[in-house]
Amino acid sequence: MNLETFLESERIYLRALNESDIKGNYALWLNDPEITYFNAHGRFPMTEDKLLSYISSVNSSKSDLVLAIIDRTNNQHIGNISLQNINWIDSNAEIAFLLGDKSYWGKGIMYEAGCLMVNHGFKFLNLHRIYCGTSVVNLGMQKLAEKLGMRKEGLRRHAIFKHGQYVDIVEYGILSSEL
Repeated sequence: MNLETFLESERIYLRALNESDIKGNYALWLNDPEITYFNAHGRFPMTEDKLLSYISSVNSSKSDLVLAIIDRTNNQHIGNISLQNINWIDSNAEIAFLLGDKSYWGKGIMYEAGCLMVNHGFKFLNLHRIYCGTSVVNLGMQKLAEKLGMRKEGLRRHAIFKHGQYVDIVEYGILSSEL
């Protein structure tokens, strides 16, 4: 374990975002139409200044825990995972995923990161519920949510406008008692 490590598993560790991440491929991920295809990123260009401001904001936030996903073999920043919109009164938060390095797609990295984050949310942040939403066409994210033990909870009709059309969002959630 190195000094930056916050959470770790066999293949990855999670750490706080830092300014050096901006010099890597991070900004490129958020401007890549393939990476942002299913999410709300990619609507406005991402710049280094915007990213620096974002990193500063989330690192001082009490309602967002945004962590870099790092490959243990090469210490490369490959994506992010977050518990965001943490509601301390109702004890819930939204989990969000961004796997920016396409060479890691389909290798179970986000499941590994998701397990770390869900466990941390329930056991260390005392959350009662963790939830996420994803486009009805994002089958990969739906499979990930289910693999993490989340249950389908509902549908937000025409909740996101992507690629010239309104798309429904499927909602998932898991309770601490279901882990």
